[in-house]
Amino acid sequence: MSDFPQDIYTEPSGYSLDTLACLGPLRRMAGIWTGRRGLDVKPKADGPRKQAYVERLELQPIDPVTNGPQLLYGLRYHTHITKPEQVKTYHEQVGYWLWEPATGGVIHTLTIPRGQVAMAAGQASAEADHFELHATQGLDTWGICSSPFLDHAFKTTAFRIRVDFHDDGSWSYEEDTVLQIRGRDEPFHHVDRNHLERVAEATPNPLVRVKAG
Repeated sequence: MSDFPQDIYTEPSGYSLDTLACLGPLRRMAGIWTGRRGLDVKPKADGPRKQAYVERLELQPIDPVTNGPQLLYGLRYHTHITKPEQVKTYHEQVGYWLWEPATGGVIHTLTIPRGQVAMAAGQASAEADHFELHATQGLDTWGICSSPFLDHAFKTTAFRIRVDFHDDGSWSYEEDTVLQIRGRDEPFHHVDRNHLERVAEATPNPLVRVKAG
């Protein structure tokens, strides 16, 4: 994703407006999903603690995006997580999954209401059965930015997410958020994983809906 053209202004032409048809490996993630086997390994004062969780994840296609000559297709997502049998939100997250067909680049952006944003990236083929993305604190690109308190007490130094697609149409993920916790010498690996099953199909992106109407 760093072999850039000299002309940084001219936009591509003749590309498909149908995002769902052009998402590469992300096509299998489009839709609305539930996961009831979530496991969170989180830090506590007395040591790591395991927490089961239930997840609802919605990923809907957006219209194609251009940055000058760069062309991206993507999914806007919202994740809502609770503890089993509870209503109170345990975790919430919004962002985008993006695919760059020209380079095979996959980008994952995330924002959480604790005062933190991150952008992870990696490479995959359009037919990939799995892929892995990374972000590192302190970099100008593919980085992590936190509020002053989180940077002081629970500094996120790295983030990794692996996605695996399964033959039955479901998919799963594992995240490893590496924390440098104040008062501890060793980094803490805050791990989350879940297995997701589709409960509804995605809605076509706005441009396609207009043309169909």
